[in-house]
Amino acid sequence: MALISCIITDDEPFARKGLEGYVKKAGFFDLKAQCEDAMELGALLAQQPVDLLFLDIQMPHLTGVEFIRSLPNPPKVIFTTAFKEYATDGFDLDVLDYLLKPIPFERFMKAAFKAKDYFDLRNNTDSVDYLFVKSNGKLEKIIFDEVLFIKGMENYVEVYTPARKIITHSTLRAFAEKLPPRKFMQTHKSYIVANNKITSIEGNMLHIGTFEVPISRQLKDQVMHVLINQSR
Repeated sequence: MALISCIITDDEPFARKGLEGYVKKAGFFDLKAQCEDAMELGALLAQQPVDLLFLDIQMPHLTGVEFIRSLPNPPKVIFTTAFKEYATDGFDLDVLDYLLKPIPFERFMKAAFKAKDYFDLRNNTDSVDYLFVKSNGKLEKIIFDEVLFIKGMENYVEVYTPARKIITHSTLRAFAEKLPPRKFMQTHKSYIVANNKITSIEGNMLHIGTFEVPISRQLKDQVMHVLINQSR
């Protein structure tokens, strides 16, 4: 079973220590680091992307909600907070759960299993090599290995293959949930690319055959990390 890589971020040492014990006791997490605030977390994520964040909402300088809103491609999140009134902040961010401090172990495990179920389901998409989407009034089959990149345009995405371009109604974020995570990565708020279709990188542009796809400044370190580690 693949472990879920995670980072704990909280400005209270006691809260971090408690979550650390819970994470280790759960048995299916790989705790990569602990941070005191969002600024430290941002620097860590630029060097080492992870699957999941245990993230306090109320922190100095930048709240957990503000931090997640600032990321073009955030990891999944379980928010923690000591204040009930903040428990619904960021409800539109598609977080996995909210934990109210002090956090009982039983409640933590409920959120932990929710995360495990999510990642188990997502990882199972690696065994499926296609999906169907609605386009121009019919269902179109998209074979993952044929996809070059996907471009998001508000509530529509364009899927590019060597032979055609398919337009379907979806946000880029929702479409990304259907893709095998080991084969695709987001390089920009509007672009997802097939890792094995990248032919070269020049500055802040990826070359995929005759196409050029931008790399955002915020995601460049993550993109390079993925490519370097996949080539090992």
